[in-house]
Amino acid sequence: MKIIILSRNARLYSTRRLAEAAEQRGHEVKVVDALKCYMDITSDRPAIFYKGEKLTGFDAIIPRIGASITKFGTAVLRQFEMMGVYPINESVAITRSRDKLRSLQLLSRKGVGLPVTGFAHSVSDTEDIINLVGGAPLVIKLIEGTQGRGVVLAETPKAAESVIDAFHELDANFIVQEFIREAAGSDIRCFVVGDKVVASMMRTAKEGEFRSNLHRGGEAHLVKLSKEERATAVNAAKIMGLHMAGVDILRSNRGPVVMEVNSSPGLEGIEKATGKDVADIIIEFIEKHARPHKTKTKGKG
Repeated sequence: MKIIILSRNARLYSTRRLAEAAEQRGHEVKVVDALKCYMDITSDRPAIFYKGEKLTGFDAIIPRIGASITKFGTAVLRQFEMMGVYPINESVAITRSRDKLRSLQLLSRKGVGLPVTGFAHSVSDTEDIINLVGGAPLVIKLIEGTQGRGVVLAETPKAAESVIDAFHELDANFIVQEFIREAAGSDIRCFVVGDKVVASMMRTAKEGEFRSNLHRGGEAHLVKLSKEERATAVNAAKIMGLHMAGVDILRSNRGPVVMEVNSSPGLEGIEKATGKDVADIIIEFIEKHARPHKTKTKGKG
């Protein structure tokens, strides 16, 4: 097969590992920077050009679209979908997962365990929304944030009010969530491919930090999941419409709760913590499922 990896940097660990795994399995790989693509969307035959070259004849695409380029990146991916290229994650699913509020609403509708979450626009609702999630300490998250950016732990009601008021002044969209004390600064990253959790790790925040993201100094180690945790992760990815996802869950007193569903999960932390060849599993999934025009959206919506 001919596979495109949509990535800003061919040297990134995840991009490099996916390319290596695909080539080892006998496939032809091309890494393409979405921001350097331009598209013909006016003709009967949609086309994409990259550095003066028309990209044709590709069978599958692995989108590694960063949050900062979601809009243009998913537009490029939609164009590939219109051309019949099979995406392991579709553009609509990526857009859905990137909107924290929308994704939580979809998960809630399907009965997935979530932290108590509040969302409001008026500053007059600040006290009520703090009480809604059980008071301080609580977590405030920018809807557009990723990788722990735009996430604040407010330890007192006054601190919560100050942060919420500041976000309001910036006209930023954010959510307020209960703080799961019993998680003790740890979360679990479940790497889902298809309908299986193929690898999982527990991430623990460094001392003085509540965010467990590895690039913020968190540590990771292999963890054994319960059946409920495994089912929760697979279900969350399915609801988002993602065939490949990093589902972050917390162990709460009422069972697993989903914090986020990531459509471009990194491979470095999970492969090093578990010793599993996740990249190879992803390519194997593509081999089994890639077919021309095999998308639900057909590049629409």
